[in-house]
Amino acid sequence: TAQFEEVISILEPITPRLYSISSSPEAHSGEVHITVAKDYFTINEEVKYGLCSAHLAALPMDCEIEFYVHKNNEFRLPAEDKDVIMIGPGTGIAPFRSFLAERDATGAPGRNWLFFGEQKFASDFLYQTELQSWVETGVLTRLNVAFSRDQQQKVYVQHKIQKHGAAFFEWLEGGAYVYICGKKEPMSVDVENTIMNVIQEFGNRNETQVQ
Repeated sequence: TAQFEEVISILEPITPRLYSISSSPEAHSGEVHITVAKDYFTINEEVKYGLCSAHLAALPMDCEIEFYVHKNNEFRLPAEDKDVIMIGPGTGIAPFRSFLAERDATGAPGRNWLFFGEQKFASDFLYQTELQSWVETGVLTRLNVAFSRDQQQKVYVQHKIQKHGAAFFEWLEGGAYVYICGKKEPMSVDVENTIMNVIQEFGNRNETQVQ
């Protein structure tokens, strides 16, 4: 018992799990939405599940949970008339659903361009109907998707950015704000390198000028 208590005493508290809010106060009054993928991995040939995502997935409908809001004042929409480019593979789409719902509800005139990526169109196209509706109504000026496993050669969001590099650079030159959300590695590094390549190619700048 003494040894057990000693082990318990040195265990670190569970690290908080921070999820981006995927709803807008203007569009979803009185509600807070989050976008969660059930995490799983294999250890010694045994499938394990993420502590928090598995816990949330197992909760019954209409139950109560405790949570807190961790503010990030650096990650927010610009002025309503500014253009926005959003790059959010997987659950990285969460804050951008919030952005789009907010701009839709407030009638913001700024243009919106979303790059979304996942593995398979049929099973992984998060918020498909909402995004298609925003395209039809003009809230989403442009939507480019990349489903990496739907063809032999894998296609990711950075490939779509490169493909539409001329328009991407035009938006940048016009003062568009760029947001990236998702796994830090390797996605964010690949996307950053691609954006730098686009600026070099279509802006006639060398590597030093881009950096």
